[in-house]
Amino acid sequence: MKLIETALPGVLILEPQVHGDARGFFVETYRASWFEAHGLTAPVFVQDNQSRSRRGVLRGLHYQTVNPQGKLVRCARGAVFDVAVDVRRGSPHFGQSVGVVLDDESHRQLWIPPGFAHGFCVLSDVADFAYKCTSYYDPASDTGIRWNDPALGIDWPLEDIEPLLSAKDQLLPLLAGQADDKLTVYGG
Repeated sequence: MKLIETALPGVLILEPQVHGDARGFFVETYRASWFEAHGLTAPVFVQDNQSRSRRGVLRGLHYQTVNPQGKLVRCARGAVFDVAVDVRRGSPHFGQSVGVVLDDESHRQLWIPPGFAHGFCVLSDVADFAYKCTSYYDPASDTGIRWNDPALGIDWPLEDIEPLLSAKDQLLPLLAGQADDKLTVYGG
């Protein structure tokens, strides 16, 4: 496994070794020692999730105010454009984002530490999106940022397609409208 730094410190791309032949492929999707080999504390995961979406679906940008979730995300089928946004109050990277294409060909994953909002849009006809979380989902502290917040400047590759959003995601506020108690604290 190769760990690659992104423009946001702590957000990592994981490139696994894929073993393939005429029968198909095999790939390891998580091993604690990958993080430890790079001098990082391996995340402890308590919940796994999976969603299926069609082309043009955009989910996010979500985060939790209490017990923020670290997420190891991957696209098990199809392709998505995946985004992490730093929402840690006091962080020198507050409001900055990074976007990465994840697909079922490269098997790349993205590690998004606690304190980051997360979202993705589907690029393929169908996408199965799987992710591991470091904290349980807490509906009472679930919040987010509007996907097209101009202050974030995210260049979503939607090819002039109007994204398909949930009713909840359509009502998310801009980052500038987030109260301090809706943000996590930068750990330094």
